This record gives sequence, structure tokens and C-alpha cells, in this order.
Amino acid sequence: MTEFMGELVGTMILIILGGGVIAGANLKHTKAEGSWVLITVAWGLAVAMGVYAVKQVSGAHINPAVTLGLATVGDFPWSKVPMYIVAQTMGAFIGASIVYFHYMPHWKDTEDKLAMRSVFCTDPAIRSPISNLVSEVIGTFVLVIGILFIGANEFTEGLNPLIVGLLIVAIGMSLGATTGYAINPARDFGPRLAHALLPIPGKGSSDWGYAWVPIIGPVIGGMYGGLFYEAIFKANMTGWFWISSLLIIALLFASMRVELKKVKAA
Repeated sequence: MTEFMGELVGTMILIILGGGVIAGANLKHTKAEGSWVLITVAWGLAVAMGVYAVKQVSGAHINPAVTLGLATVGDFPWSKVPMYIVAQTMGAFIGASIVYFHYMPHWKDTEDKLAMRSVFCTDPAIRSPISNLVSEVIGTFVLVIGILFIGANEFTEGLNPLIVGLLIVAIGMSLGATTGYAINPARDFGPRLAHALLPIPGKGSSDWGYAWVPIIGPVIGGMYGGLFYEAIFKANMTGWFWISSLLIIALLFASMRVELKKVKAA
């Protein structure tokens, strides 16, 4: 198996299991309707299974934000980044399509367009683009530094992917309730494209107006997570770290300013 196929298959497994649990929780007349805890635990296990499947082949990034974060700190060659991102996006699209076929009888019984779309892609609990962007930045930042400091520890052979899965559970339960924690551009874009193209009865809009948030946010958070880890954990404070830190602070203050204006206008 090539690295390209490794990332494609790993991401496909991630989305089959992750999108599958959302379908089970959100679509009508399944045996698993409801429960945020169910979703967060299943997503953690989905990541663990995807990593177990292809770690020895491609390193199991299964997420462009992870690929970019590792490339930013020199742990992954930039020349392979485009190939990995294409494979991850294709894998996510295929995984989402498999979920669609698996739950075929349940689409027609589900009238809630948002519930159907959420099987494929994320949406915010409160739509506020700058704050939603911040949420995705923070969640992905924690993901990447978490992966890096987990990797710096020694575990019993084969346990590392499960620990990464637990990190995903923690992020979902702690930080995921604002935007649905895409924390992975391929996880959102590939399935959103599948939602747009597949013949889902009464599916409604794919909400492309929001799609930039779960792409740009994880990219920023992933790259800054790598720079932060190098600066704080390895005392390698580059100019890019300081520039990025200033930009992150500016983004945080912009979000705060927008939300405070809303309070004053209310």
C-alpha cells in the first residue's frame, strides 16, 4: 500500500465510523437516536481505528491540519503535503458516501434538513463566523500539540493510537459543542461535497457559506499548534512563532469585539 492509499483508507475509515455515529444519532427510526456523549466517544474510537489501520503505511495523519502542523515544524516534508491532503479529502468523500448508502432507508423518513446535513459536515450552535473560526482554531491547536506531546512519551507498543483517540474524545466533550469540532478540513469538505452531490431526499442546502470556517480554522490552529510546541516544549522560538502569536491574539480580540458589540446592540 502506498502512502497515498494509506491516507485515503485511514480517512475513509474515520468518516465511515464518525459520520456513521452521527447518522445513527440524528436520522429518524434508527436504534441510536440522540446523545452527544455517544458521538464524542465514537469519534475518538473512529480516529483510533483510522490510525491503527494505516500508521505503519503513511503515519496516519488522516487530517490536513495535522499534516500542515507537522510540516511547519519540519517533521514532515512539504513536498508530500499536497498529495496527503488530496488523499485525505478523497477518503473523506468516499467514507461519507458509504455512510449514505448504509443509512439509505432512513433519509426519506428524516424531515430535518440540518440533521441530515450534520451527518456529513459541521455547523455552529450559534452562527458567528469569527467566533466559530476561533473555536476551530483552538480545537485544532489542542489536537496538534496533543498529538506532539503524546508522541514524545513512551507507551506500550500499539497503545499510542488509542491515546490519540482519547484526546479526540476530550476535545469533543470540552470544546466541540460550539461548532461540532471539525478540527479537520478534509473531514468537513469531503463529506460536504458528498452531501451536495448525492441524491438525498429533501436534503436542503450544503451551506457552502459556512464551509470556509472548518477549513481555515483547522489550518491556522494546526500550524500554530506545531509552532507553539516547538517554541514552548523545545525552546525553539522562531520568528514565525512570534508573528503567528500576534495574529492569533488579534483574532481573539476581533472575536471578543464582535461579541461585545452584539451584547451592546441587544
